[in-house]
Amino acid sequence: MTSALNVALGKAQAAQLGADEIALAADTLVVCDGEVLGKPDDATEAEAMLRSLRDRAHSVLSGIVLRGGDGREWGGVVDTRVWMRAYSESEVHTYVARGEPFDKAGGYAIQDAEFRPVQRVDGCYLNVVGLPVCAVAAGLDALGVPVERPASLRAPCEYCRQGARLVEIG
Repeated sequence: MTSALNVALGKAQAAQLGADEIALAADTLVVCDGEVLGKPDDATEAEAMLRSLRDRAHSVLSGIVLRGGDGREWGGVVDTRVWMRAYSESEVHTYVARGEPFDKAGGYAIQDAEFRPVQRVDGCYLNVVGLPVCAVAAGLDALGVPVERPASLRAPCEYCRQGARLVEIG
């Protein structure tokens, strides 16, 4: 968990900011059975990752850091539990052949309209997409940047559950 936060912190601290600017940095890890699945290097690795995730659960951890030009920092980690569906070998080959897995931790995109690899999500949907908006809003609030949103969207991950309905495909 801390490695995602440390990488995000390093990215945020590398940003050159004006006094009134805020850097947003994130790093996402897919973790299954204690093993971190990064971005696959090639088709063989992508297929192996997708097979290892098939028909089972894993965690998606995102470290989020906001850093103000005045040096103030806020960081947090969002943990979402994801259950993959029992996709076929043919579906894996087709998905990998499209070149989709190579820029994604764990080799998949929850929002992919053709592959649709995920069966169920417990937690922040947008964390699995790539950026947990609820955490960003919390960080902005902590840095004194007001974020307008209804009270119903302030509970943990409610903002992202609302977002899931907006970006869900099919």
